Amino acid sequence: MKPTITLYLSTFAVMLALDLTWLGLVARDFYSGQMGDLLEISELPAFAFYFMYVFGILLFAHPKHLASSWKVALRYGAAFGFFAYATYDLTNLATLRGWTLPLTIVDICWGTFVTGVSAAGGLRVAQFFGYKRA
Repeated sequence: MKPTITLYLSTFAVMLALDLTWLGLVARDFYSGQMGDLLEISELPAFAFYFMYVFGILLFAHPKHLASSWKVALRYGAAFGFFAYATYDLTNLATLRGWTLPLTIVDICWGTFVTGVSAAGGLRVAQFFGYKRA
């Protein structure tokens, strides 16, 4: 497999596993309690988000000029996640009636964590399968 495809699929798998565990088990009641009638799951846009967001992780957490270090990927991934989730959550807080501050804070923290760990974990999984920076 081409190195970029290996890294993409590894990062996608880590991100999906973590996010589905968080949203489906750990924090499901928190999100439904905070969002109420705003919460509606639509599979096609959700898949589109994961598909595109992982490309963002590769672009911003694994740029070609960085060493193949999981620590660097963790830092850059966390920064990307913070800014991406903060943009989404703060925009919702500013524009949607019913969007709450606790939801905003928890979701930004989660986005920072899941993106950083997905970037680092995806890199480590890809390296296990022979990934080397091109």
